[in-house]
Amino acid sequence: MSEISGRKFALLPMLGHTKGKRSPVTCALKCDNACAGDVCNTSANSYFRDIASTTLSRRAALGFGAAGALAVVLGGAVTSGETAAADGGTGLSAAAKNGFGQGASKLQFTAIPAVASDVDALTVPAGFTWQPVIRWGDPIFKDAPAFQLGNQTAAAQERQFGYNNDYSDILEIPGSKGRRALLFANHEYTNENIMFPASMPAGQMRAVGAAAHGLSVVELERKNKNKPWSYVQGAPLNRRYLNSTRYELTGPVAGSDLVKTVADPEGRWINGTLGNCSGGTTPWGTILSGEENFNGYFVAPGTSAADKRYGLTNKATARQWELDDPRFNANNAGYENETNRFGWIVEVDPFDPTSTPKKHSSLGRFKHEGANVIVAKSGHVVAYSGDDERFDYLYKFVSKAKYREGDRKHNMTLLSEGDLYVAKFTGNAPTAEIDGKGTVPSDGSFDGTGEWLPLVVGGKSMVAGMSLEEVLVYTRLAADKVGPTKMDRCEDVQPSLHTGKVYVACTNNSDRGKPGKEGATEVNPRNENRDGHIVEITETGDQTSTKFTWNLLMVCGDPSTGDVTYFSGFPADRVSPISCPDNLAFDSVGNLWISTDGAPSGIGKADGLFKVTLDGPERGRVEQFLAVPRDAETCGPIIHDTERSVFVSVQHPGEEGTFEAPNSYFPDYVAAGATPRPGQVRAPRPAVVQVFPTDA
Repeated sequence: MSEISGRKFALLPMLGHTKGKRSPVTCALKCDNACAGDVCNTSANSYFRDIASTTLSRRAALGFGAAGALAVVLGGAVTSGETAAADGGTGLSAAAKNGFGQGASKLQFTAIPAVASDVDALTVPAGFTWQPVIRWGDPIFKDAPAFQLGNQTAAAQERQFGYNNDYSDILEIPGSKGRRALLFANHEYTNENIMFPASMPAGQMRAVGAAAHGLSVVELERKNKNKPWSYVQGAPLNRRYLNSTRYELTGPVAGSDLVKTVADPEGRWINGTLGNCSGGTTPWGTILSGEENFNGYFVAPGTSAADKRYGLTNKATARQWELDDPRFNANNAGYENETNRFGWIVEVDPFDPTSTPKKHSSLGRFKHEGANVIVAKSGHVVAYSGDDERFDYLYKFVSKAKYREGDRKHNMTLLSEGDLYVAKFTGNAPTAEIDGKGTVPSDGSFDGTGEWLPLVVGGKSMVAGMSLEEVLVYTRLAADKVGPTKMDRCEDVQPSLHTGKVYVACTNNSDRGKPGKEGATEVNPRNENRDGHIVEITETGDQTSTKFTWNLLMVCGDPSTGDVTYFSGFPADRVSPISCPDNLAFDSVGNLWISTDGAPSGIGKADGLFKVTLDGPERGRVEQFLAVPRDAETCGPIIHDTERSVFVSVQHPGEEGTFEAPNSYFPDYVAAGATPRPGQVRAPRPAVVQVFPTDA
């Protein structure tokens, strides 16, 4: 038992181990204290000052900009109405070419001022209001019990909405005239310290926590377009993906000895998905989910180069699932390869609750923040993905086969075979002009050129001394050998279907420039990078190219406090302060929207959602749309600007409190001494919320 925030808790100690951007609780439960440990990437590949780094908007990928309506509704059927292949090298879909993305956005608002990090409220612009779509514990099946905060069971949680919703999207159900849709959500991890009473037995706590992980698909309904959504309990398409859900491994690693276990001697079937952070929605209407901090769930020998490179150690885990399931201890005979079965991109079909979800080995294995797909002019599908760890890399996958409009069955195989690349960036400015403070070079911008270094091409390994299967299972080790650029934690990577440019959120890197660590480069221009930055990539030709140019869209911070910032030349005194960019999205006219994770530890303000103008005289203008409650992170933005609506996942509100002494009461905000209405509790609950005009 450990002492956490003044209470006995059946997890390992969390305090005193953080030097990253968030609280000790998040550092322990979300990423296994990654920032407090040794840097996993100790490779000696070139890292000169002039080597620098580099989305498809998941809504834009569907041809509706950020409006989020499923592209397949264009044809009125899931199997026949997909977006067209790219046009002119920009990846524009049929919907975009037919008028979507033209003209001014209908989502007009006055930016809110930055909100103090200790405010327990969801703050939205004047003229807007908000309400939850669905909350942790809400019953989603007909036989699911109502949520009981003080009487939780694993059986109940398996039938209820999971915890810590991250990536989310809303896909319109074909033929519903905009009145029915599916909500997809990741459940990245759990905050046991605020979920459970101290009296709960440790075994029960572990079982409920495990059931709160995974994925959810929930049907939504509304009276008319432009009205708020509500979820439908017992709808036939509702589904929970649990630790017991079977996933099919696809691609070259399927059947490999590297992934076989005593429970799966074929090496093709994996139970569960873990650490699901961000994701993407494909042009054929499936969802991609990134398995990120999976290492924190496993005990492993910790001595091999692979274990060290992936942060696997021979110590008890925070949640201690290894006490209940032998596969979570890779020291156990027959489970030596279990860790190799996580760290993939997952693809699920939300429209078929009987379908088998897939893990795609062709996209490589690392701490995937997510993946976002675009159809190149050539017809090949291109997926971008960042490895969210200090000094790790940016990747690109190009499918072998081409996208076929209207052939959903074929398109659902595209991520199973193709080429894999990792990015290397070179800066244009002289070395002496990169001072580590973020000062703009004399040419007026942070910019340069880059190339995609091949790891797998034509079904063959391009890495000396490594087989195809080894490259894909130990992708970090393979990438180390070819000399890519070490980055400041690539989070979301989103190509714009309006311009074809690709945007990379680099959230921060507290270790850059410290003794023994790589120093600032033009693409990562600040030492001890507290606030992060955004990289903008322009591929040479279409997205299948191996060459590109790049520039920094912004270097984040709070200009009012003297932070050195850069907003593509836009006056710094006219922007909203922003720190630690995490998830990205686009609206229907091509504006970039950024959700943040870590602003309280960066600029001392609540995390939020921000709109950024990308073109014209106001390029680089940052406007804050909302701020999340105390201790919370903003995730999974969905921008339905044509309906004047915005959706976000509010994750881990009140994370620094305890069950007995909450730090937040979001989203129900039951007053002290009041009787909660049905479904409400006086405690913090992660939730997907919708923000809409008060006149809606």
